[in-house]
Formats: sequence, C-alpha cells, structure tokens
Amino acid sequence: MIADLPPLPPLIQSPLPYELRLEERPRSQIDLVVIHCTELPDLAAARETGEQLIYESGTGNSGHFYIDRDGSVHQYVQVERVAHHVRGFNPRAIGIELVNRGRYPNWLSAGGQAMPEPYTPAQIDALVALLRHLQQELPSLKQIAGHEDLDTTRVQSSDNPAVEVQRKLDPGPGFPWDQVMRQTSLQRIQPGL
Repeated sequence: MIADLPPLPPLIQSPLPYELRLEERPRSQIDLVVIHCTELPDLAAARETGEQLIYESGTGNSGHFYIDRDGSVHQYVQVERVAHHVRGFNPRAIGIELVNRGRYPNWLSAGGQAMPEPYTPAQIDALVALLRHLQQELPSLKQIAGHEDLDTTRVQSSDNPAVEVQRKLDPGPGFPWDQVMRQTSLQRIQPGL
C-alpha cells in the first residue's frame, strides 16, 4: 500500500538561461522519469554545470528538477521542454537530480567508484512527493529508471587504462529503490528495455 506523505514542497522556479531554446514536446509524450545524482559537492556546483553551453543550439546538460539535501525542490526546466540528461531517452523523459557527491571528483577513476554519501530522508520524501505530483499532472507517466539503468556504457578508467568503469553510476548503490518503489505506482525499467 502506498503511504501518505506530506505535500510537495514549494517548487523553487530557477529556469536555466537557455530553457526556451530547448526543444518543446507535448506533455503526452512523457512516460519516463530518470533518477540521477549530481555527483557534485552542492546545488551551486550543479547549477553552474547546468549553465555551461556545450551544444550548437546554445544549450547544455541539465535535469528538469533538482532536490537539495534539505528536501527543497528546484525546477530548472519546464517539463514541456526536452532537457539533456540521459542519452537516447530525453524526448520522453523527465530528469530528477538529487544533490549528492557520488564519485566526485574521481568520476571515472578505477579507485574512486564508491558512492559513500547517503541520500537524506528529506530528499527521499521530497522525491516521492514530486513523483506523485508528476503522475497526477502527467497521466502518461508510467515508468521510472536510474541513469545507470539506461546508460550502461563502459569506458577506460582515468587512472588505469587496463580497467573499464561504468560511465554513469547514478543514482548508485545507496539509492533506496525499495523505499521509493513502495510509495509510487511507477514501474521500474531495467537495462535494455
């Protein structure tokens, strides 16, 4: 049974400077939520990264929502826009980033693949409330995945060319999938689906 949760915290609207240059899409196209962690020290570093222009369109990489350690929810991109957060799935997906150090600053180091920082209870409560809110707003939203489920690319490690590491490992082994899945009706999709 899905337990009651507090209501969604107020959404802090923080649109990225290039938000209106991102491709538009109908809300009915959105059927997937992808959970990420920022793999950066804090929300300010995540914002700075999101503002970097790396594509010819004058846009960069970003999720739609960011949940800070205190449970505050920041919206960088409206759901009607295609954000760049997961290769091959962006047109149909909403990206939710949880502020967490992840593997920072040794993302691709063979010796730095541990993700020791736990997610805070406030983050997980806010995430579940946001997922429920999105399901009410978007009837087509039916699936959920971790970034690591969808991007399974392995690359040469940065510190040992003989070792390959997974390029994306978020939200990582410490993410409480069981807890989240008990509190939402979304279906988790696995690699290759």
